[in-house]
Amino acid sequence: MTHQRISRRARGPLAAALAVGVLVPVTAGTGPAAAAAPAVACTSDKAGLGAELTRDITASLKGRKSTTALAVHDRTTGTRCTLHATQQYDSASVVKVTVLATLLWDARKTDRKLTGRETDLATAMITRSDNASTSALWKQLGPAKVKGFLKAAGMTGTVPGAKGSWGLTQITAQDERRLLSLITAENTVLSAASRAFILDRMGKVVTSQRWGVPAGAPATATVQLKNGWLQRSTHGWRVHSIGAFTGKGHDYTITVLTYDDRTMNDGINTIQAVARTVHKDLARAGA
Repeated sequence: MTHQRISRRARGPLAAALAVGVLVPVTAGTGPAAAAAPAVACTSDKAGLGAELTRDITASLKGRKSTTALAVHDRTTGTRCTLHATQQYDSASVVKVTVLATLLWDARKTDRKLTGRETDLATAMITRSDNASTSALWKQLGPAKVKGFLKAAGMTGTVPGAKGSWGLTQITAQDERRLLSLITAENTVLSAASRAFILDRMGKVVTSQRWGVPAGAPATATVQLKNGWLQRSTHGWRVHSIGAFTGKGHDYTITVLTYDDRTMNDGINTIQAVARTVHKDLARAGA
């Protein structure tokens, strides 16, 4: 690993990334093909907002080396934005939200509550991005249950990592948006109690990992997020961030996935440039 200068904010995640490397082999693997020029597409029920977001998000990505995928959904204004939304990316730790959702979905089928052990593992997995806790739950659930949840959730582009390599699960921005939608609104897949449990843990992510899509978020919004970061021998760093912004008139989600980052900070900067733009334009539309 080269010794790049990183921000104080990113030092905690970068140190944790080394642990991820132990669980997720740093080997050459499949990745996205060379990215075409970004083609952001936004639509909105609010006049002019779709065009504004398309223009501003495109500008925020100009000159950046990251291969970026994104999905934005704002229920209040009926706004959706996508970019390379069906392109598969190595999940890194973003998959941990799927692991927790699978655990709760499976427990609901037998009408049982999580055990104390499961609650502790789930809390550490989300709030501290603890890898050992994730591995324990991933092993407990097994491929069949994870695939069962993905089918129930309609996450058709997500493929679980093989042989315990949860960090190599293939995800798409479209599927992560779908997951966030299930977590933030009533549905038949996750119960109200399950949704509340997930959002509570995502709202308590430790300070050192609260970078990414929260950048520029309104002070009045409740922020729930999960980030992922992983370096491999091809396509450089993978740096991802997903989040839900709720309460006091806010009801939207942001997913930004990146590959081909020279450093972890490059990925963080790309994500935060997009996030600041989205938060700004949605706030202006609300005002």
